[in-house]
Amino acid sequence: MASTDRLKQITDAVREAGEIGVAELAERTGASEMTIRRDLETLAAQGVLERYRGGARTLLLRGDEPPFALRAGEGRETKRRIAIEVAALIADGESVVLDSGTTCLEVARVLEHRRLTVLPLSLHAVNALTGAPQLTLLVPGGTPRPGELALTGPLTLASLAALRFDTAILGCCGLNATDGLTAYDLDDAAIKRAAIASSRRVIAVTEAAKLSHTALAFVASAAALHAIVTDESATPDDTAALEAAGVPVRRV
Repeated sequence: MASTDRLKQITDAVREAGEIGVAELAERTGASEMTIRRDLETLAAQGVLERYRGGARTLLLRGDEPPFALRAGEGRETKRRIAIEVAALIADGESVVLDSGTTCLEVARVLEHRRLTVLPLSLHAVNALTGAPQLTLLVPGGTPRPGELALTGPLTLASLAALRFDTAILGCCGLNATDGLTAYDLDDAAIKRAAIASSRRVIAVTEAAKLSHTALAFVASAAALHAIVTDESATPDDTAALEAAGVPVRRV
């Protein structure tokens, strides 16, 4: 098992159980207890869990999003396919507001050599696009959230209100036909709503697993989206419900 997959499995197991022992985690993952102890130290440093002798207890509440550093290593190939598909929907010369999150960071990397005007909503994406040869990079004000480095607050909202974009590319924590697009963080949800209000077209990007989730903060109904790009593991039930709401779904 790859280390990123194992870290996710450990995180999920500890979160589900509340606390769990090293021996049980070793049995579940097939890794040695020494490897599990190293993984637990890594996750403890990321704020995912608390170590104690012989095991660990979760520090993530049910409504909490796992840390950026942990999510960034998950499903990189899937996120890359989604990013390539999104890039194909963007024409040279467009102005684009690009959301925070790990999938949108992959979109930033794919757009690096395009002739576009891009306003990223995270410092991770700003860094990825700095020095891009043909791209005009706009950097909003705001307060970066620790770890995520997503820009939030009144300065970010003011930056979005002052501009009009051809396309908004948004990530999400949950997306379905019933509850629409949702986010874990209230400030992040406000930024997403402002990006939608300032854009002519809205494309949501998400891994298929999030199509069955609903997070705390409502952002927008599914009908507010013009397209959804997800991966090929999306179920027919999830995609059919979204398409019935009038949103084309692209599976890659």
